[in-house]
Amino acid sequence: MVQHAPRALYIHIPFCTNKCHYCDFNSYILKGQPVDEYLTALEKEMELTLAQTPAQRIDTVFVGGGTPTVLTPPQMERFLAAVRKHWPLHEGTEFTMEANPGTTDPDKLAVMFAGGVNRLSFGVQSFDNGLLERIGRIHNVDDVYRSLENARAAGFTNMSIDLMFGLPKQTVAMLSDSVDKALALNLPHYSLYSLKVEENTLFHHMYERNELPLPTEDEDLEMYLHLIGRLQEAGYEHYEISNFAKPGYESKHNSTYWRNEPYYGLGAGAHGYLKRHRHVNIKGVQAYIDSALQQLPRLSGETISEAEAMEDFMMVGLRLMDGVRCADFERQFPGHTIEEVFGEQLEPLLQEGLLLQLDEGEHGLLPGGTLLRPGRGYRLTPQGVLLGNEVFGAFIGVLDKAVIS
Repeated sequence: MVQHAPRALYIHIPFCTNKCHYCDFNSYILKGQPVDEYLTALEKEMELTLAQTPAQRIDTVFVGGGTPTVLTPPQMERFLAAVRKHWPLHEGTEFTMEANPGTTDPDKLAVMFAGGVNRLSFGVQSFDNGLLERIGRIHNVDDVYRSLENARAAGFTNMSIDLMFGLPKQTVAMLSDSVDKALALNLPHYSLYSLKVEENTLFHHMYERNELPLPTEDEDLEMYLHLIGRLQEAGYEHYEISNFAKPGYESKHNSTYWRNEPYYGLGAGAHGYLKRHRHVNIKGVQAYIDSALQQLPRLSGETISEAEAMEDFMMVGLRLMDGVRCADFERQFPGHTIEEVFGEQLEPLLQEGLLLQLDEGEHGLLPGGTLLRPGRGYRLTPQGVLLGNEVFGAFIGVLDKAVIS
C-alpha cells in the first residue's frame, strides 16, 4: 500500500458553551476548563508529531470541536500563531474553522482572518427558534444573521452552514422554510445531515424512554429528497451524500477522508491516519494535557492492513457523487485492481441498479451539475444514493485479511 506524507491536518478544540442534546463528540463545557494549559499541550503535540512524521506540505487545515470559536481573541491569536509556526502552510492552503453562531464577534473574527483562517463552517442546524431550543442549541436565528454579517465584514467569503433534518417534531414544511432562508444567504457551501441518535446523548436516553418524537422513515426520506431538489435547483453541486457546493467550493479537507488519504489528527480525542496507522488520542482534557507534555497522547492505535484500507477506500469513496476511480485504487494499492478485489461485491450492486460502472472516456456533468472526472470507475446511481448505507456496508469486513497484506 502506497501512502504519501499527510497533506491534511485536523486539530480538535474540545470546549463548548453547552452540550447539545444530540452531540456525542468529544466536547466539554468551557466553564472552569484549563484552556491555556490545553493550548500549551496542543503545541507540544505538534512538536512531537512533526519530530516523528515531518510534514512536507499542508494543503488543508480543519479546526473542529467542540466549538473552536469559544476561545478568546488572545487565545485564538496564540493558537493560530502556533499552527503557522509549526506547519508548512502555503498561500493556497484551505484553512477551515468550525464556528457556532453567537461566538464570533468582530474582534475574534479579525484575529481569525489575520491568523490565516479562510473558510468558516457554521453549525446553524435550523432557522426555527423553537426547533433550535428543542435540540439544545443556545443560539437563535438572529445570532446566525449577525454572525454571518460579522464574518463578511471581517473579509470571509468562503463560508458553509450545517442544517439538520429528521429532528424531533420537524416537518417537511419546517425544513423547507429553513432551506429557503439558508439559500437566501447565497453561501458557497451547505452541509445537510440527518439526525442520528447516538449513545451517551440526551436524545438517546429520551429515545429509550419513547420520549423522542422523530419523523417516520418516509418523512425523513421526503426531507432528504426535498433538500436535494432545492439545492440542485439553486445551482449547487451535490458532490457528496450530505454536501452541496458551488463549483470550486467543495470541502478540500473532507475530501481527504473520502479519498482515503492520510491526515494528521491532534488534540483531545482526535483521530489521525498516517503511515498505515490509525490512532485515537486520549479524550479527557486534563489527561490529554498531562500526557501531551511528556509524549504523544495516544489512547489507542492500530496498523491498518491493506485489506482493511481497500474496504475503507470503497466505503468512503462511494460517498462522493463522482465515485471511485480504478486508477486511484491502483495507485494506493499497487498490483491490485478494484475488479480483482471486489468483483463479488460489485456485480450484485450493479445488477440491482445501485452502482453504475464508468467507462474510460466518460466525463462531463452528472444530474445536478456535479463534475464527473474521466477514467474507469464506479459511482452511486440515484437509487444508490438513497440506499447508500446498504452499498457502503457491502464492502466492509468482506476481504480475507490473510490473503491480502
